[in-house]
Amino acid sequence: MNANQDVSLARRIPSWLLAVVAALLAAGLVIFGIARRANNVADLHNVAAEESIPQVQVISPAPGPATRSITLPGTIKAWSYAPIYAQVSGYVVKWLKDYGAPVKAGELLATVDAPAVDEQYESALADLEVAETNYQLATVTAARWTALADTQAVSQQEVDVKVADAAAQKAQVHAAQHKVARFKVLEGFKNIIAPFDGVVTSRNTDVGNYVNAAGGDVGTRGSADELFSVADIHEMRVFVSVPQDYSGMLEPGLTATLTLPQYPNREFKASFDTTANAFNPQTRTVVTELLMPNPDHLIWPGTYADVHFVAPMDRNVLVVPEQALLFRAEGMQVALVGSNDTVHLQNVKLGRNLGQTVEIVSGLKRSDRLILSPSAGILEGEQVRITAGVPGIAPETKFRPTVADTASMTDMQRAKVQAATDNGDQ
Repeated sequence: MNANQDVSLARRIPSWLLAVVAALLAAGLVIFGIARRANNVADLHNVAAEESIPQVQVISPAPGPATRSITLPGTIKAWSYAPIYAQVSGYVVKWLKDYGAPVKAGELLATVDAPAVDEQYESALADLEVAETNYQLATVTAARWTALADTQAVSQQEVDVKVADAAAQKAQVHAAQHKVARFKVLEGFKNIIAPFDGVVTSRNTDVGNYVNAAGGDVGTRGSADELFSVADIHEMRVFVSVPQDYSGMLEPGLTATLTLPQYPNREFKASFDTTANAFNPQTRTVVTELLMPNPDHLIWPGTYADVHFVAPMDRNVLVVPEQALLFRAEGMQVALVGSNDTVHLQNVKLGRNLGQTVEIVSGLKRSDRLILSPSAGILEGEQVRITAGVPGIAPETKFRPTVADTASMTDMQRAKVQAATDNGDQ
């Protein structure tokens, strides 16, 4: 077809037809634009409506653990410990036991030269001899005057005076005997001896040192220093301050495992002995004493230890993660999700804090569904949408969605939950 034929064909098409076609095309474009805009607006409305409903992760309460472990610092002390002081003043003549020396009860540790005590002892012996002589003389005199009582040679009053004088001299003898006994004991104190079988843990004196008599009142006088200290370490006492929350486990039969810094690859066993039965009002802890055998003397007094307890728990008490709790003016609450996916704020009563989880004493049932991390502004009756958790974001707990939760999820959400569960099991 040549150019002339094209021109003739265009002349044969009416102009009005061309106008109609152009109008139809314009109208179609307008209608398409309006429809597309309406679809976009509808999509925006749907997205806004969907985004307005908060997405939440839902879990169910779980039974508490069968046991609960706790590690507390402890101090190990000797079965018996005795600081030894001098009971007489004088100079140390010699010492026989040094640090770490094993000793037996009554074994000599050191001797003290106390010339003043020696002199007092000799003086007391002399006084006793004088008192005994005077008593003998008074006894003979009283006997003679008593024999003359029936005659007119002496009066009864004089006889009574002589008898009373004999009794007084006898009392003087008793007083002198007690004085001798006292200084004899002090003479024995010149020998410093071990009070029981054990180990010498300190020696704070040397030959020639002057020592003061403690006099049984060291704390008040403050002038006497201990010469030795002896510890019985055949069995050790372990003292631990147990928090009030764990005091219920303190009963006969309780055992603990100890680890010591100097023996990192060893464990030692200790058993419950007694407790103070009173809490420290500042720390809310109770002093607890454990007993630990130490036959090889491997453990020394004053050692620090990590004391590991394993306490039984009540499995009937439910636990939830800490982030599931809401702190409101109405009290402690959790956000439950009903069958229609609406929120109900439930008041609960808390028990013990288990670390990442906390016990719920009342307010929850095993079948309840609660929001894992509710927002601070969540409201009663608010509509929510359940979603699967993101692996690695939720805490590592044994809480899992219920059957009702997975039933309301899409196939993709259930697949995510199953994958997260499988990863957790591995």
